[in-house]
Amino acid sequence: MQTILKDTIKEVSGVLLGKEHQIKLALACLLSKGHLLIEDLPGMGKTTLAHALAAVLGLSYNRIQFTSDLLPADILGVSIFDKDTGTFSFHPGPVFNQLVLADEINRSTPKSQSALLEAMEERQVTVEGETRELPAPFFVIATQNPISQSGTFPLPESQLDRFLMRVRLGYPDPAAERILMQGEDRRLVLQRMKPTLSQEQLYELQAQCASVNVSDALLDYVQRLVDYTRQGEEFAYGLSPRGSLALVAAAKSWAVLEERNHVVPEDVQAVLPAIVEHRVREASGFVAQGAAEAGDHTGSALVQRLLTQVDII
Repeated sequence: MQTILKDTIKEVSGVLLGKEHQIKLALACLLSKGHLLIEDLPGMGKTTLAHALAAVLGLSYNRIQFTSDLLPADILGVSIFDKDTGTFSFHPGPVFNQLVLADEINRSTPKSQSALLEAMEERQVTVEGETRELPAPFFVIATQNPISQSGTFPLPESQLDRFLMRVRLGYPDPAAERILMQGEDRRLVLQRMKPTLSQEQLYELQAQCASVNVSDALLDYVQRLVDYTRQGEEFAYGLSPRGSLALVAAAKSWAVLEERNHVVPEDVQAVLPAIVEHRVREASGFVAQGAAEAGDHTGSALVQRLLTQVDII
């Protein structure tokens, strides 16, 4: 299985150049049965990453372009009356796929955002009084532009918390960007990608991640991290129990990606920014140099404090 994971990472890295760490985070998110939020400027490869993951995982895939006029029915589906039979038939929306790309989720109204986020949490949807199960596995990758851009509807904290991870891709390094400029169109590369992982193997890997050993000493470290967010005066609020569970689950999946059957502190530290940054905010008066502007949810300065101030042992 480790060979399959390496092949998967290599295949996606051939499309999204120089972003192996972010690709591994995305896979760790999937293996932890969570959902992924990618926040970055337009044109940074957010959609490319989602397309590439769908291709190598062999999952049914659909993209929802979020706009200000998007309605919940455009996401979930709608019942249409058939005059020949005299009955209503349900036409499922794009959410009824195994990998759903919610592109620019913060350009849609809160009502449409909530329709998707409810499906993410419950893994089912209720339309016109009838509950319908979503396919398994069900993995949502949402992208959003920085909230400083015009025409955005920021996700509230309660909805951000639904995402197991939030990552940023960042600008490519000069060598990778030179290859992009000289090389083939990424869309053509995507068309040639073949699945490297079957659904049965994905289920097996998810079960393997869930069974990874976590020692009492490691759990003590996680609890110290969580307690620091709840008691440190620089934090406006601390991590919820959902956040601590997400940290442990993601660390387990990272351990599997690193070919270990037990979690070490380095696994926790590798996933900590992606798990914590969108779940915390600095308290008033503690805006550190280089921290996010007011209203943003990066929390990067707070994560650095966690990494430097909390003892591993």
